[in-house]
Amino acid sequence: MTVAAATASAGGTPGLAAANRRSTVVDSHLHCFAGRNDSRFPYHPAGPYQPKAAATPEHLLQCMADGGVDYAIVVHPEPYQDDLDYLEHCLQVGDGKLKGVCLLFADRDDSVMRLTELVRRQANRIVAVRVHAYAPERLPVWDKPEQLRRLWRAAADLGLAMQLHLEPRYAPRLEPFIREFPQVKTIIDHLGRPFQGVPEEHGVIVRWARFEHVVMKLAVIPERHEYPHRDIRPVIRQLTEAFGAERMIYGGGFDHGATGNSYRAFREHVAEFLAPLSAAGRAQVFGGTACRLFGFPAV
Repeated sequence: MTVAAATASAGGTPGLAAANRRSTVVDSHLHCFAGRNDSRFPYHPAGPYQPKAAATPEHLLQCMADGGVDYAIVVHPEPYQDDLDYLEHCLQVGDGKLKGVCLLFADRDDSVMRLTELVRRQANRIVAVRVHAYAPERLPVWDKPEQLRRLWRAAADLGLAMQLHLEPRYAPRLEPFIREFPQVKTIIDHLGRPFQGVPEEHGVIVRWARFEHVVMKLAVIPERHEYPHRDIRPVIRQLTEAFGAERMIYGGGFDHGATGNSYRAFREHVAEFLAPLSAAGRAQVFGGTACRLFGFPAV
C-alpha cells in the first residue's frame, strides 16, 4: 500500500483506531536503507536491488513518534546481503526502540560464528535470523540440509527465532526443520505469500498453525487492484482463524516517503482486515503478541 493510499484511507475505522491507540503498537517488519549516497554503508554488489532513496532509522523514529508506533523490528534487507553494519547502526540509533532481524547464509562456513558474535555485541537487540526460499537464486542448498540445520540449531542456542520468507511451493522442504526445532519460534513473513502459489501449496503453510511455535506475520498485503487481482480477505480470515490473534503480528507502512500520518493510516487500513476480531484481539496482533515474542515492555 502506498503512502498516498494509506493517507486516503485514514479515519475510515475510528473504533479500530481508538482501540489501537490504547495498546502497545509494534511494527514487526520494516527495512532501513542508507541510500546510494552514503559511502559509509555501500550496497553489496550481489544485492538483488539497490534503493536510491534513504529510509533511515532517524526518519523511522520520527514516524514512529508521530504515528503512534512504540517499537519496531528492522529486518536487514537484501541490498546489503550479509554485511550487517547498517543493521547495527540502526540498532544503535534506535536506543531500545528498535530490534533487528539479521540475514546470514546457511551455506557460508562463518555464518554461525558471525551470528554468535553479533548477538554478543547487540545484546537483546537481535531477535531472529531470516531465511529466504523465494526465488531460484535465493534458495537454501536443498541437497545439503545440514547447512540449514546448523543455522537453525544456532538460533536455538542463542534464543533467536527463525524468520521464513518463502514462496508456498517451498513449504514442504522447510517443514522438517519446523518439526525438528519446536523450541525455536518460527515467523512466517508476508502471510506466506499466498498469491505466489496455488491454494493447495499455501494450505501447507496454513496447516503450520498446528505447530504452537509458528507465528504468522500480517505484512505486504496484496491489494485487489494489483496483480493477480484477487481478494486477500478470505486468506486473512483463514489465517486468523487458524493461528489466532495470540500468534499473529503485523508489519508495514514505513518507507522513505512515510510520515506519521501515513504510518498510522496504514495500520488502520490493516485493522480493516481484522474487523471480526475483538478489540483485545486486534491489540494482540498490533503489539501484544510482538511484545511477548521480541521482549519489548508494554507501554
